[in-house]
Amino acid sequence: MPNDLPIRKIIHVDMDAFYASVEQMDFPELKGKPLAVGGSETRGVVSAASYEARKFGVKSAMSGVLAKKLCPELLFVRTRFDRYKEISAKIRKIFNEYTDLVEPLSLDEAYLDVTENKKGNPSASLIAEEIRSRIYKEVGLTASAGISINKFIAKVASDYNKPNGQKTVNPEDVLDFLEALDIRKFYGIGKVTAEKMYQKGIYTGLDLKSKSLEYLQQHFGKSGSYYYHVVRGIHNSEVKPNRIRKSLAAERTFNENLSSEIFMMERLEHIAEEVSRRLKKSKVAGKTVTLKIKYSDFTLQTRSKTLPYFVNDAAIILETAKELLYQEKMTNSVRLLGISLSNLNTEKKTKTKVEKPIDVQLEFKF
Repeated sequence: MPNDLPIRKIIHVDMDAFYASVEQMDFPELKGKPLAVGGSETRGVVSAASYEARKFGVKSAMSGVLAKKLCPELLFVRTRFDRYKEISAKIRKIFNEYTDLVEPLSLDEAYLDVTENKKGNPSASLIAEEIRSRIYKEVGLTASAGISINKFIAKVASDYNKPNGQKTVNPEDVLDFLEALDIRKFYGIGKVTAEKMYQKGIYTGLDLKSKSLEYLQQHFGKSGSYYYHVVRGIHNSEVKPNRIRKSLAAERTFNENLSSEIFMMERLEHIAEEVSRRLKKSKVAGKTVTLKIKYSDFTLQTRSKTLPYFVNDAAIILETAKELLYQEKMTNSVRLLGISLSNLNTEKKTKTKVEKPIDVQLEFKF
């Protein structure tokens, strides 16, 4: 089935354990040691872990207490976001020497469309190698890359030979690559969904491909259509240089659990002010206020309210968060509070494109 959209050459670059690697680069005494950025052995959450720590099962979003239990020799360091942003800007400058079509996903990863590039190099694989080499020489850090015909496959491929490696999936290899892939490796399929798929006998891309669109929509809702298409190599999302922010948030993990709503309100006031500051700095406003509550037993709860108008004022954000806080009675003490604004005034409604299959037999050198 031919596709009327041109085959593209997409690179996904992902820095290796970025925050932890920056710390080990800046402080050589940390090299080779299990390291956690953020959190502590008594409180907080790990933002990033070095590869030495990952061998013990330590990973991001894990509590510092559990991380220390898994790895007694684990060292904790504070996050330094200004430094990470500084390094990220240097890396992005390198990207922009090859193409203007760069879509950052975060400080440590980005998509690049090099179908037509500033170097006139027809090989996306060679461009990826050159970019990774320059990052190492000019910044001092390693990066991994995935190269393929669309963002989904490039993203999956970048994790294939980590750390400090790359993987190219040529057009003629796309279907074989996806069919052999463990379902847990599919970008967009989390742990819970993977377990659900296992229960239904779906372990690989080939198993997923055997299911009809109706079956997947019935059992996985709206995501069913996404799974149906990506396993067939269909993902026509373009690399968007000016990626539109969909939400903005701030949160705090407390040194001691809070059981008094009065103390919670004091913390929420500071969080609301921080969210407001970030909104105004980005010159945006939002309609939907979401309160995030993590209890002392690590259960997570979110409560949201959509206002009839856009807001970025701290007082209104706080008042809405307060209303959400008192929405129902607390049954446990609280270790983290957060506020986010979504449904921003930067979002534009666009018509959904009908995605068509790719012709994987096309001659296209990567």
